[in-house]
Amino acid sequence: MTAARILLIVGGGIAAYKACELVRLIRKAGHEVRCVLTGGAQHFVTPMTLAALSEQPVHTSLWDLKDEAEMGHIRLSREADLVVVCPATADLVAKMAAGIADDLATTLLLATDKPVLAVPAMNVRMWQHAATVRNVARLSADGITVMTPDEGPMACGEHGPGRLPEPAAILAAIGQALAPAARRLAGRHILVTAGPTHEPIDPVRYIANRSSGKQGFAIAGALAALGARVTLVAGPVALATPPGVTRTDVMTALEMEAAVQRALPADAAILVAAVADWRVAANGHKIKKRPGEAPAPLALVENPDILAGLAQSPRRPALLVGFAAETDAVLAHAEAKRARKGCDWIVANDVSGDVMGGETNAVHLVTAAGTESWERLAKAEVARRLAARIADTLEGPA
Repeated sequence: MTAARILLIVGGGIAAYKACELVRLIRKAGHEVRCVLTGGAQHFVTPMTLAALSEQPVHTSLWDLKDEAEMGHIRLSREADLVVVCPATADLVAKMAAGIADDLATTLLLATDKPVLAVPAMNVRMWQHAATVRNVARLSADGITVMTPDEGPMACGEHGPGRLPEPAAILAAIGQALAPAARRLAGRHILVTAGPTHEPIDPVRYIANRSSGKQGFAIAGALAALGARVTLVAGPVALATPPGVTRTDVMTALEMEAAVQRALPADAAILVAAVADWRVAANGHKIKKRPGEAPAPLALVENPDILAGLAQSPRRPALLVGFAAETDAVLAHAEAKRARKGCDWIVANDVSGDVMGGETNAVHLVTAAGTESWERLAKAEVARRLAARIADTLEGPA
């Protein structure tokens, strides 16, 4: 990564403390970083701390006489190679979307002619509120890169999407934003499936699995960040749609198969979804438990194999990637699955622990050339690495 000048705007949320570690990582990567703190941010982290870590002056006010005599807000916004807003609070996201410039941070954002990376962090209800969804969509449409927040426990005691991604993942996103070929997948259409399927037993009950959809959603977002037109076919999960991604929601394996077929043609298909192998023969009435009677038998019908079917299709994408969630002999099962299904790559992981629903993943990339084992990473970073490999493979005229 070539050395660059980063302007870091720190918003006023509890996650502001992570800006200190981010500054350290940016410096360690060889970049220069200058910090701007909003008024709220100064309640969580001091200018002195960031000045010491960055070895640069920290800016807090639009009304600094010396700086503004030199039109400092214009100079700051133009000298940077990349502007990073971290954490981007709900208030800051709303002001960015509306073009409000009422302090140094928002004035810089309106004055800059450089790429902007926003890293949201806020309460789950704030993140899912219609106004925030609308504001994030506006920022994406304006060309601002918006990272997808992590999901997990929050300082407020609630749980869900809205956590600031880890500083290492933010640094990786900074690297992508600075890359000359950051939109390497422009002009490409990539299909991604994610999440579980729910197979009805009767109108009340269903068969399901523990897939959270987080890894698939992260992959869809990473591909969109590289400029791809991404169609995401999602099973029943409560996750926000990544910026720049077109989403189709489905419930069952049959619905997912139909949605995949409608999304073709595609240059690549990344089938991350944990699709149920079986469904229950149709039952239009609730199964009643009757005293003294044995449980009602369930007649199971095999679901279509979406991955194998796509591999045999005349509209097969140039790159076809499947996922294998295993609990033992992970590599052996993954290699056998790649051969059996007829796909190009298998991404395999061991799900005997807390991977399903967790925030990290340790995967093996199985290809015709061999197997690569990646260290345990945040799911967002797994997604970015995989997206980069997909771009390497698809590189060339669209």
